[in-house]
Amino acid sequence: MDFSLSSDQELIRSTARKFIENECPREIVRELNRSEKGYDPEIWRKMAELGWMGLALPEEYGGVEGGMIDLALVMEEMGRGLLPGPFFPTVAACSFPILAFGTAEQKERYLPPIAGGEALWSLAVTEESGSNEASGIRMQAKAEGDVYILDGIKLFVPYANMADSLLVAARTSEGLNPREGITVFVVDPRSPGIEIDLLLTTAGDKQCEIRFSRVSVPKANLLGEADRGWPVLELIQQRTALLKSAEMLGGVQAVLEMTTEYSKQRIQFGAAIGSFQAVQHNLVDLFNEVQGLRYLVYEAAWRIDAGLSELSAFPLISMAKAKANQVYQRTCVDCMKLHGAIGFTEELDIGLYHLRTRANLALGGDTRFHLDRIAESWS
Repeated sequence: MDFSLSSDQELIRSTARKFIENECPREIVRELNRSEKGYDPEIWRKMAELGWMGLALPEEYGGVEGGMIDLALVMEEMGRGLLPGPFFPTVAACSFPILAFGTAEQKERYLPPIAGGEALWSLAVTEESGSNEASGIRMQAKAEGDVYILDGIKLFVPYANMADSLLVAARTSEGLNPREGITVFVVDPRSPGIEIDLLLTTAGDKQCEIRFSRVSVPKANLLGEADRGWPVLELIQQRTALLKSAEMLGGVQAVLEMTTEYSKQRIQFGAAIGSFQAVQHNLVDLFNEVQGLRYLVYEAAWRIDAGLSELSAFPLISMAKAKANQVYQRTCVDCMKLHGAIGFTEELDIGLYHLRTRANLALGGDTRFHLDRIAESWS
């Protein structure tokens, strides 16, 4: 396994870094976090022109036939620059299941607008329990003629207030195995009976609550087979966990770099704090943790690109997400301490990264969920 980047991948990384630094400096990030939309449509249009939305999609659907490592590099730079927007729910959460489980008509209808940046999507799975397990899906979908009627509430649906379409998981039958009886639907968020409220979060990351009251969804809008939607959700879990880990890798790398630079400038007791052995050891420990996360992310992405069995990548993805949750949070806290009390505020950029750690913990699966997945792979 050679994780050195090709010249094309180096170009993807450098282009993404330069674009985000120029188009979305930290003050723009702060403004977008306070806005209702939570993203800049002009920046989104330029991202589409760069081909980011279709980076891992086939050419026949408007994509550029890139790989998972290519997409992970873009996500890493987004995390580094704290770029807000619906890229993660649209591309990471929704494009892959449509490609893998959609009918020919669904792929032709939905994927080209995603690749062209013309459609925003979001994923509605989480409910009151907050569980990532199949047992947490209790929302009902009952067949009535040529439609299903959806009733229930979905929570923490990112950018649902701006989405053109939703992927919604609901329970269409009951059984002894909670992974059976789940169906995934494509839903128009403007359908009668849908109410969407923007939730107030510390990170300003545009999470929404969606209430469904007898919402009619055509049977043609099923993604995959009725009652067999768990494999769709498993694919979503794995792709979102990997790409969220890549995004968090970029964020934690930025935090470490800005703290290392700060330690060279902050003077205490007549010397830069970076000259103190305790500070040096702390930063080195954090550096080692970040590098460990990097190799987990890259190897998991490499395994998918190499066409190896998905099962060989799953444990690595769970290791990456569990480690990302731990490393990002620890690094932010330790580095904020080195900045002093002001480091815990939004006045310094490091405070913005810390707020993102809280928002990112559950996206793509929390630590306990992925530790359980790792344990299952060993049993």
